[in-house]
Amino acid sequence: MDATAALNEIAFWLERERATTFKVQAFRKAADVIAGLSPEEVAARRRDGRLKGMKGIGERTFEVIAQAVDGGIPDYLAGLRERGAVPLVEGGRELLACLRGDLHVHSNWSDGGSSIESMVEAARTLGREYVALTDHSPTLKIANGLSAERLSEQLDLLAGIEAAQNETAGTDAGRPEVRLLAGIEVDILEDGKLDQTPELLDRLDVVVASVHSKLRSDSRTMTRRMLGGIEDPHTRVLGHCTGRLLNGSRGTRPPSEFDAKRVFAACAERGVAVEINARPERQDPPDELIQTALDAGCLFSIDSDAHAPGQLDFLQYGAERAARNGVPPERIITTWPVDRLLEWTGGRK
Repeated sequence: MDATAALNEIAFWLERERATTFKVQAFRKAADVIAGLSPEEVAARRRDGRLKGMKGIGERTFEVIAQAVDGGIPDYLAGLRERGAVPLVEGGRELLACLRGDLHVHSNWSDGGSSIESMVEAARTLGREYVALTDHSPTLKIANGLSAERLSEQLDLLAGIEAAQNETAGTDAGRPEVRLLAGIEVDILEDGKLDQTPELLDRLDVVVASVHSKLRSDSRTMTRRMLGGIEDPHTRVLGHCTGRLLNGSRGTRPPSEFDAKRVFAACAERGVAVEINARPERQDPPDELIQTALDAGCLFSIDSDAHAPGQLDFLQYGAERAARNGVPPERIITTWPVDRLLEWTGGRK
């Protein structure tokens, strides 16, 4: 087995299991260290002892590389694959099979940990038909949000990735195509405006609008702010609407207070999908608000909010919650084919 591929696959499974960032990065770093070496050079360094002395190669990663070089599947990877064969959550399997895409994904251009290409490759492995890159907007400095200049650079890069995909299309019939959509998770500012220029938002396939600051504002203030974001014609998805955190490395945070009936009525009227955020530490919206959104006639978007390749599989959690709450598949935009989705968003055809 290719040693670099083995290390990256281990990182994928660890991310899926919500392992610590330090543990995951040990394997990704080791993969980067040997990525520029030929398999023959890796094998030679293993034989003469130089591999163990390379910076970024630890005891566990050396063992993985050595077993891959010897022609077998590393024991550590085999154990992770066995655990990974078990679903992350019971329930929602039929709905999960209906999901075609994911409209909320981050890369290392903002606060994600991996390249755009790595995220797309993981989406392909999981059978996604499309994935939207939605890095943060500039006000969220703690997440390295994209300025107008950096977003413009990213859009040029996405065009290049898309062109490269088109050039290789059909050369490998066993590799399904993944449509990479241009998007953003844009902050809804305190005045209800979106945190990016309208000209750049016009160039995107999908805009996810979220509140990230002053989450403990009073209900009236938060409602007014969210309605402003929903009323912007660029907004297509309302991201993690309560901002709550139930567990995880960032601790816990109670849900924001807002007039849910007014907010979801506005979403239904404006054709803005309510995100069912699949991150297990968020589970946002809470079940009772999913019911309120259902009653209001809203559309939904089940999204992973992935910040690493293995987290793309978090869609399992979102599908389970949507199914448990009786959300019809036809009202979930991420079950739609990409052409129908882009017709709805007004994005590129």
